[in-house]
Amino acid sequence: MSKFVIELPPVVALPVAGTEALFPVRRVYCIGRNYAAHTVEMGHDPDRDPPFFFQKNPNNLDPSGEFPYPPHSSNVHHETEMLVALKSGGTNIPLDQALDHVFGYAIALDMTRRDLQEEAKKMGRPWEISKAFEHSAPSGRIHPAAEIGHPNSGRVELKVNGEIRQDGNLHQMIWKVPEMISYLSEYFELAPGDVILSGTPAGVGQVARGDSMEASIEGVGSLVVRVV
Repeated sequence: MSKFVIELPPVVALPVAGTEALFPVRRVYCIGRNYAAHTVEMGHDPDRDPPFFFQKNPNNLDPSGEFPYPPHSSNVHHETEMLVALKSGGTNIPLDQALDHVFGYAIALDMTRRDLQEEAKKMGRPWEISKAFEHSAPSGRIHPAAEIGHPNSGRVELKVNGEIRQDGNLHQMIWKVPEMISYLSEYFELAPGDVILSGTPAGVGQVARGDSMEASIEGVGSLVVRVV
């Protein structure tokens, strides 16, 4: 007899490239304003202030290739990001050991109800209503670092219906992957299954039902998502 009073929720997991194995997800951390040009386009100073993070829910990750347009918004934006998947964790992780905790990398989209986010900002409220909604993080297959290494440069691009919207490079990140891991571990106990969305370059913009989004990161692959 089960000791649980309700049925256990399903394990959230992302596919791993080249295998039938799955990567189980524990938590999703997202860094904000991590590319200078995007920081400017959002109306902020790109100086290297301490990083800040918000969270999505694990079950917001969606590898299906479809993004259902969410309710209560008429201004939903795409944000192309590299996803960092951790195989181990801890607290106060030294910078020079941070990459030892990485299992692999994938492409993800941080879909954002921009109109609701702007309302939340004006009222000094949290962003979750604009960030952590269902299907808000379309995701691709994870490529193990043992196979592709640790990408620290490479073109980041997003096309909507064949038109380039975002065009940046991983080396433009203000806070690099080891710094994000080390900083987060000072405030949270990181663990296997945690993932980090590492920020988006400039060019974020609106999508509509019927649009096709094609994201690519050099060295990591590509991801095609249809807005439905």
